[in-house]
Parts: sequence; structure tokens; C-alpha cells
Amino acid sequence: MHTLTRAEAVARADLLRVDGYDLELDLTAARTSAEFGSSTRVRFSLREPAAAAAGGTATFAEMKPVALHELRLNGRALDPAGLDGNRLALDGLGPSNELVATATMRYSNTGEGLHRFTDPEDGEVYLYAQTFLDDAQRMFACFDQPDLKAPVRLVVLAPPDWVVRANGAGTRTAPGRWEFTETAPLATYFVTVVAGPYHLVEDSHDGIALGLLARRSLGPYLQADAGEIFEVTKSCLDRYHELFADRYPFGKYDQAFVPEFNAGAMENPGCVTFRDEFVYRSAVTDAERELRAVVIAHEMAHMWFGDLVTMRWWDDLWLNESFAEYMGYRVTAEATRFTQAWTSFAVGRKSWGYAADQRPSTHPVAPSDVADTGLALLNFDGISYAKGASVLRQLVAWVGEEAFLTGLRAYFAAHAYANASLADLLAALSTASGRDLAGWARLWLRREQVNTLHPQVTADAGGTLARVSVIQTAPAQAPTLRPHRVGIGVYAPPAGREADPDAPVTLVRRVEVDLDPAAPDGRTDIPALTGVPAGRLLLVNDGDLTYAKIRFTDADRAALPTVLPRVADPLARAVIWAAAADATRDADWPATEYLTLAIAALPVETQLAVFEDALRFARATVLNRYLAPALRPAAAARLHAACRQMLVEATAGSGRQLSAARGAIGCGGPAEAAGLAGWLTGDDVPAGLVVDPELRWTVLHRLVVLGRAGEAEIAAEAGRDRSARAAEHAARSRAAIADPAAKARAWEAIVADDTASARLVAASAEGFWQPEQDELTAVYVARYFEQMPAMTGRRTPHAARQIAAAAYPQYAVSTATVDAAEALLGRDDIDPLLRRVVVDATDELRRSVRARS
Repeated sequence: MHTLTRAEAVARADLLRVDGYDLELDLTAARTSAEFGSSTRVRFSLREPAAAAAGGTATFAEMKPVALHELRLNGRALDPAGLDGNRLALDGLGPSNELVATATMRYSNTGEGLHRFTDPEDGEVYLYAQTFLDDAQRMFACFDQPDLKAPVRLVVLAPPDWVVRANGAGTRTAPGRWEFTETAPLATYFVTVVAGPYHLVEDSHDGIALGLLARRSLGPYLQADAGEIFEVTKSCLDRYHELFADRYPFGKYDQAFVPEFNAGAMENPGCVTFRDEFVYRSAVTDAERELRAVVIAHEMAHMWFGDLVTMRWWDDLWLNESFAEYMGYRVTAEATRFTQAWTSFAVGRKSWGYAADQRPSTHPVAPSDVADTGLALLNFDGISYAKGASVLRQLVAWVGEEAFLTGLRAYFAAHAYANASLADLLAALSTASGRDLAGWARLWLRREQVNTLHPQVTADAGGTLARVSVIQTAPAQAPTLRPHRVGIGVYAPPAGREADPDAPVTLVRRVEVDLDPAAPDGRTDIPALTGVPAGRLLLVNDGDLTYAKIRFTDADRAALPTVLPRVADPLARAVIWAAAADATRDADWPATEYLTLAIAALPVETQLAVFEDALRFARATVLNRYLAPALRPAAAARLHAACRQMLVEATAGSGRQLSAARGAIGCGGPAEAAGLAGWLTGDDVPAGLVVDPELRWTVLHRLVVLGRAGEAEIAAEAGRDRSARAAEHAARSRAAIADPAAKARAWEAIVADDTASARLVAASAEGFWQPEQDELTAVYVARYFEQMPAMTGRRTPHAARQIAAAAYPQYAVSTATVDAAEALLGRDDIDPLLRRVVVDATDELRRSVRARS
């Protein structure tokens, strides 16, 4: 198959415009067949009609059929055998043209193209289309690039009892026949259809029809959550209308929760698709509900950033994802009950950006060139999302709220239903703000890596600050210093309670300053803090305005285990937790220091998103990868005890109790196994804690890892819970069985089973490696590097990336594993996607090696 290059896309966009697609999809045999019918009529014209008269022109369209039955260009039959991989050569073009293609296509089980899923609970078949990034050609003949937008008219033939939704409003014109209104111009990667016996809930708001869809087996859970989902949706619509002064532009607004989705969600205009794990069948915390609200707001932001105004090519991906990430968190915090969304961003999401930006694979937020669609897929990472959103937050702090929104409104008005680039947006913002943003863009958008901000403090004998400075540094391989608008906070107990160990630590003085990148030695003095009492903590980047790593003075760092539990502001705590994790990743702090901080502060951490992210880092990274194996059991016991303390003190039935229970399970060792097993039979379950299906699988998986459960228990649980989620849990748990034969079966499924869905194979990969099973899995370390290239070559891009990342031997922490990875990376013939996975995972492995040393 051919990958579309940027040069080819530019040439094709210069040559032609697409006037419209007429599509018909025949899904009537979906219950029994792995294939479907596709008929396309695409109308397109030459931008310079005189070129046709001057001797004709040629281009190509894309399609990936099982069989191509009919192909006609301007009424002239073309030989279907002329299909070259996924390309249809088109020559002899006139000023106006029509391509007709009739084909048989194949459903996928990887979340690419038209995905087909059979629900194990009731045997019903469900379909949905995911045409991102260049997978529209898996459904219909098209010019598959973002800057050839065109209206779409769709007809779908389906079983008569099915619900069918798509981008436009649909009408059932006959049993099983659905006709959809012509859409506004869409990029091909937004075209979708959702079809099956879906449970449907409908509502409306401000003249906009709203719909929610999920599988019938999830219907009761969708019904239970519909009120909250609609409330978030309506509040976000109102806020976007207010901010952008431009109404939602695509008519109705459906949100479909679909099975085995390979991302979080997809912003198809008029019909957004989400992974159906967002329909909760078991108890969840408010942190999880907040995440769902953020994703809803994120996808809604795309209706303007990406859908109404679309990037010309994938080098401007940030115009989509960075803006949607920023607006998603902002609007969630402003318009819903989840007012602390930025706190969650600071401790979790932003750390994803910092990690990605420090790897060998780092890239600018807005790279100057993305050569082809294969490379474009690699840039959907923490840089394009979290770093980009952080950079935008810094921009708003710099130019001001009014100028930012004025520029965005002008940008939407100038490029509505068309395409735009970085230069177009910067021009609109520059005009609105009166600032030349070229220099800002060069430093923040065109250059990679992250700065570190180090406070330097001198205090007099009375504890008053005599001099405060912030020194900005950059890594040697990317020595760019940047202008930072940054808050600096002084935190202290209330006056008169300085000696009280239980007194809250609150903000007593805060200044905002601009750090000067041209200052000698990167040092910016903060004279506004001279003469201020030193307090207990000086926090750089208070308010989390900028994108930068921070450090603490030696005195503040030493005091954190006693100070952090008392810091009253959740956002300040989030900044501290994130900085502590970053210092540990960099091996500036020993792993034991982070664990000491976690054990001291986690039991009293009230912000669940902060608790969950900090505990996740403590357990999954510090405990399982950074600590020497001999130190793990004692450290795990201390973390388990901290979680048990929180579990005992939490309100019965609260999200805090559930978070603590999950933490206790994850940190449980052999000594705790009997108690955990009792939860499955109802013994000694904390009052108010419901051991529902998801929590049962969490307990069982941990028992399997510890060797206290196996195939019999997994089969029994799978018999109790026949859901799609249970199938993934069972695959993950079977791969975790501490038995050579079980490991051999799981490994064969990971590297050789090309028939199972990508989600099930990835679940096996997630369960395979366990830090408690190093000796058992040691032989598979070499096999990973030997066998992943062949697996990647057989799998589709999304599936290969998902499986290869999950199957990496992350717990085999040794220089020998690093050497094996380097040997694979030294080959010239490995797929770029696998290369990226191995480069990133090996960088994390090197950090683990450094941490242990």
C-alpha cells in the first residue's frame, strides 16, 4: 500500500477541488458477513480548467477494496485491475469530472475503517466507522487528505431493526434504508456511520438535536448516566457559543459510545464517537467522571478547531489537538461541576507532555515538515496534546483573554468550512493583540524540549527573603531559553500557628513575572519578594501558568514530606506532585525519596485525580521499575499501608474509598492476598465498598499475578461476567498466570494471532509482563526484539502500535535489555512505527536503569 506524502498531497490539492461525495454502503449482511458493499460517486473539478485543454492531466484516488467491481471515470470504464495497492490512477481529466467506484470492502477488528464487533453478552453485531487518519479509503473511494474537503451525501442499507446514525441528519425512507442530508464540507477523515441495534437516548438543547448511543447490553448504564452526559454537553455548548460568538455549525449532535475503539474519542461532525468504557457499568470516582466531561468538551472544541476550520496538512496537527486539549480542560472547569479540571491536567496530563518532550523522539509542537501520513500518526502524543495545550495557556497569559478570543473569532470567520495553517492563526492573533507573535511561535512552537526553572533564595537571619531569583536552564541538545509568564507563590501557616504541625499551609504572597530568556545565566531576579517572610515553601509556577519543569530549594525539598500534606490549594499540590515525579524520573531524586513523600502525603490527599496520578506513579513507575527488586516488598507494604489508612478513614461508598481500595489492591503482596481473596466472597469487605464486576476483576488479576489464582478462577469469573470488558480482563489475567505454559500461550497470541481483535491482543500484552515474574518471563525479552518486526508487518498501524507498546519488556530493567533494543534500532528495515515505540520505551527503560543505580 502507498503512503501519501505531503508533496503528493500539495500537488493534488493544487490540481483539483472536490465538489461532493455520494456514498452508498450496503450493510445488510453484517450479522453474518465480514464484508460490505460500497458505492462511490465523487464529483471533482480542476482548479485550472485550461490545463485539461492543454493535453490532459492525471492524478489518483485511494481505495482499499476486497474486490473492485466497477470503475468509471466520466462515463469511461476503467480496468479494475489497474488498482495499484490502494491507488486508482485517473488520467485524461476534464474541467469537471465524475468517478464512480463499486466495490466489496472488509470490516475491521482494529478500529480502522468500518469496525465490526459482536457483543459476547447477546450476540448482537455493532458497526462504526473510524476514518481517521487516512482510513476513509477503507470504506469508499476518495481523495484521502485533509485539505480536499467536500459535502457528503450518504445512503445506508442495513437490517430493518437497526439504528443508523451518521454526520448528517438521517431519515428511514424504507425498511432498512437510511438517507442522510448533505453535510457541510468535510475532510474525508471525519466521515462516519454508526449502525446496529444501539440503545438510543434523545434530547435537545437550544435548537440542537442531541443523541446518545451505546450497545443494548450497556443500555441500562447509558440510561443511568444520560442525565449527566446531557448536562455536560449542554453546558459546554453554551460556553463555546459564548466564547466563540459562533454557533455550533453542524446541525444535530450525536455522541456514540462504541466498542473496541482505538482512541479516546473522535470528533466526527454531528456524530462524535467515544470508547464505550465511558459508559460506566461499575462504580467510578468523580475523577473518572471529570475525565469523561473533559473528553466531551475536547471533542466539542474540535467542531470549531479541526472540523469547521481544518488544517491543510498534518504538520499543523496542533491546530486541532492542542486547541481542543486546552479548550476541553478550560471549558470543563468553567462550565461544569468539575471546577478543578486544571488541577487534574497539572498532575497527570501535563506530565505526559513533559515525558514525551524529553525523549529522543521529541518534536516541536508545530513541526515544520511532516513528510507523509505514516509519520503524521507518530505525532499524536503528549507533545501535540498536553504540551500544546500548556503553550496555549501561556499564550493567553501573555496576550490577554480578550485579544486571544478576538483573534480566534476572526480566524473562524475567515476560514469557516475551509482549511488554514499556523501562519493564518498567528496572523489573526497578532492583529487582535497588537503583538508580533513570530518570535513567540519560533521559540514555543517550532523548537522542542522543555526548560527547567530553579529557584535561588537568600534569607536574612530573621527569616525574611533578601533575594529571590529564578534560573532558567535548557538541555544541552536543545539549548533554547523561552519567555515564561510565571507565578511565584510563598506558602506559610497562618500567623501565630507557625509551630503547629497541623496548621494548614496557604498562599500568603504571589507575584507574576516574565522570565527574561536573554538575561545573563538565565537568571531573573524577583525584587517584589524582597522583604517578604520566607514561609514554608517557595513554589515556582504557582497557578501552573507555564510549561516548564520546576525544582525546589534544598530546604523546601527536605521539608516536603511535612509541608505537602498541609498545603491547602489542590492546584499547588498538583504542581508539587508533578515536580516531584519529574525529579524522580530524571534521577535527581532517589526513588526512595518519592516513596517517602507519597507515604506521608497520599493518605491525606483529598483531590482524587491528584491521589490517583501520584499513586499510579508511585506504584507503576517507582515501585515496579525504579526500585531494586530487593527493596520492592517492603516498599509495597508501606504503600499498601498508606492506602489502607485512607480506606479506613474514607466515607463509606465514596469515590475516595474506591480509589483507596484500588490502590490497596494494586500494592498488595503475598501477605495481603488472603484478605483480597476474601473480598471476592464477601468476607471483610469495608462497609460501603461495592465489589462490583470491575473491582472483582481488579482483585482477581492481582491474585493471579501473585500466584494465588489461575485459569479455574478466571474461567469462573468470565462465566459470571460475559461482557466485552470481561473478555479483555480475562485475556489480561490469563497472560499474567505465573506458569510457563500459560506464558507460552499468551506470547503466541501476542505475536502470531492476527484474527483476534487488536484490543484483546493488546490486553494479553498488558498482562504478560509482571515485575513479580522476572525469572519466568526472562526468556521472552529477546523474543520481543526478534518477533515484533514480523508482527508489525502483518498488523495495521493502530493495532501494531498498540500491541508493540503494550508488549515491550518494561520490567526487564537491565543494560542487556537496552542493548537488545539498540540492536533492533540499528536495523534499517524496521517499520518507522515500531522504531518510535521502541525508541520511546527504551528511553523509559534507561531511566529505570539510572534510577536503580
